Amino acid sequence: MVASPETIERDFKRAMLGCLPSLRAFAVSLCKRHDYADDLVQDTIMKAWAKKESFEHGTNMKAWLFTILRNEFYSQARKSGREIQDSDGYFTEQLANNPGQHGVLDLGDFKAALEKLPDDQREAIILVGASGFAYEEAAVICGCAVGTIKSRVNRARTRLAEMLKISGEADFGPDSHSLAVTSRTFART
Repeated sequence: MVASPETIERDFKRAMLGCLPSLRAFAVSLCKRHDYADDLVQDTIMKAWAKKESFEHGTNMKAWLFTILRNEFYSQARKSGREIQDSDGYFTEQLANNPGQHGVLDLGDFKAALEKLPDDQREAIILVGASGFAYEEAAVICGCAVGTIKSRVNRARTRLAEMLKISGEADFGPDSHSLAVTSRTFART
């Protein structure tokens, strides 16, 4: 049975709406600014809606939207041709918050390390590691071979481990001082 145009449009809208959180996270990872990321997601949705006839029903909506978002980001970057220089850290200090727990500190360290990765490696590890795309899907989004994506992800993981000084599983979770305190607390009760 062939679906009616109304059903196809309704399913298209639902699929697009379901991808919004992932799209926003990917946009933030690309442009590093939440306000710009929201604009980028809106531009992506508008372009996707205008080209909805070119979407093949039954294919991967998320990958299609990520490709549109990525292309839109790079198109806008080429058009602007300029970036805000923050060599003295003024803008970064305005965005920084004092963390309330170790996890926040660890996340900050991870974000800083992630930003130091080359763009291609950061993009690959975010697509595969954070957004849940298969290597094949990430390769389609980035317009490269699957082996290239695998290599970029591997190099990114290795470099992140080096920057964060992670040598094994013992480096995850509470540090030795926190573990000693919680172990004594639980032992007494």
